[in-house]
Amino acid sequence: MKISKKDALMWFEFFSALPEDEEFLAKQQEIIYATFAQIEAAIDDRNDKLMSEISGLKTFGNRTYFVGNEKNFPGGCRSCLFGTGLSAIRKTNKCNLECKFCYNYGELDDVPPIGEGMWEIGGTKFYEKDIDLLLSIQQKPTGISYVYLEPYMEIEKYYFIIKKFRAAGIHQHLYTNGTLATEETLKALGEAGLDEIRFNLGASNCADKVIENIGIAKKYIKHVGIETPMTPEFFDAFFMKKQAIFDTKLDFINCAELHLNANNIDNYFGENMYISRHGYISPVWSRELTLKFMKIADNENWDFVVHDCSNHTKFARSLNLSSKEGRWFGASNYACEFSRIPCEVFLPILHDNNFKFLWEEELPMGYQPGELMF
Repeated sequence: MKISKKDALMWFEFFSALPEDEEFLAKQQEIIYATFAQIEAAIDDRNDKLMSEISGLKTFGNRTYFVGNEKNFPGGCRSCLFGTGLSAIRKTNKCNLECKFCYNYGELDDVPPIGEGMWEIGGTKFYEKDIDLLLSIQQKPTGISYVYLEPYMEIEKYYFIIKKFRAAGIHQHLYTNGTLATEETLKALGEAGLDEIRFNLGASNCADKVIENIGIAKKYIKHVGIETPMTPEFFDAFFMKKQAIFDTKLDFINCAELHLNANNIDNYFGENMYISRHGYISPVWSRELTLKFMKIADNENWDFVVHDCSNHTKFARSLNLSSKEGRWFGASNYACEFSRIPCEVFLPILHDNNFKFLWEEELPMGYQPGELMF
């Protein structure tokens, strides 16, 4: 069904007015999915044109795209896309910032603690004394990451466990907004054996202090980069601080396509949205900005990797992890983060006169409003 934009808007206005507890009928779901397909096809067409303009665009086994020297492609991403996944290790349930793109926006004071003296690994709680037992029983992963929420809220607790996994030969990287980092703590992380550190530079709007800390990190940690959701704010701020960022001698920038959940989606109300493979919902400008960013990087021969960490990449990541886990063919945990499709968030793009579907057809028999409702 190649639904027209006019018919899609009519139906989505109706769906948006339905009570939240009312389930969509099968034919209504067909209309919703047909609309999603039309929007996604138009977005893909625009992105394909942007990609065709990047002469140095490279692919990693069709799983992701990047520009720059492949030797600088981050080890954590290699593990995520080709290894045994990206095992998250969680300790800290607090953050010193509140970013509007954060998946925990609005609930930072209510995030459950991991537990005193405990770490969450693979959804299981461990004491530090349990790590040797874990490593002796289960196959060690190719890589692990320290996340959730801001490790620097209690960074001194991380050194011991980093040493443990360093001795086991596991690649380790840590995410931070960088605002609390110091030369002393960055040195301690390097001495403990941290392989890679990623600064969410967008969290501080490219603050000078964080840029300085990126440069300091390069003195002590082998692989240093930026990983941040690609937003208009980050795009603009980056180019205002471009030379200072280059002077840090960083290794990579991961441009994450921003996807939204129930916590942060209201912060982007009114933006044009699309849904990728019925999974992640994203503002259409996020990947567009990444591709424009990569084109500039390629044209100017930036001396580091710029990685397109898109919804496509995250889909590939999930397939890789399922394969490594021995799950059935086609299995994936890539899915929509909303229990009920929020039809209202797609109204702006359907109202946008500058956004066109690639092709349109009349609704088939049985899908007109009167026919479908009664």
